[in-house]
Amino acid sequence: MSKAAIVLLYFCFLSILCEAKWIREKPQAFESFNVSYIQNLGSCSYSVVFTTSRSSTVYTRDQIGIAFGDAYGNQIYAPRLDEPSSRAFDRCSSDTFEIKGPCAYQICYVYLYRTGPDGWKPGTVKIYGYNSKAVTFYYNTFIPGDIWYGFNYHNSASSSSR
Repeated sequence: MSKAAIVLLYFCFLSILCEAKWIREKPQAFESFNVSYIQNLGSCSYSVVFTTSRSSTVYTRDQIGIAFGDAYGNQIYAPRLDEPSSRAFDRCSSDTFEIKGPCAYQICYVYLYRTGPDGWKPGTVKIYGYNSKAVTFYYNTFIPGDIWYGFNYHNSASSSSR
């Protein structure tokens, strides 16, 4: 086998390992996350699509909030998405919410906040925005209660592909 072919195989192998690492990333708790700094510059609309895992509780009465934004400090915040009678966030459901907030560039972080007795396990959260490509965050884990929990990729060079 030629030296060039070996080098090429080596880089392909490294690429596969790096991609596998990304797939295994899990959401993290962020105890010091602060939603008090909200910019109100401009007004843009975002579609946020939640899928709830098939291994979630059958239904939840919990209150679910979301905060997401870009690397430039533009933060969008919705303190409570659910309506108790709407059956949002039931097992195997897909729920779409329209959220208005400041105009952001590429969304690179999302945090969810859950409070209540039932528990909830989102599968994915997909955010569509005017100035950014759609981005999907893969949770597939129960959200702990009373803490912001999610992903922050704004320090990652490849966050736009997530």
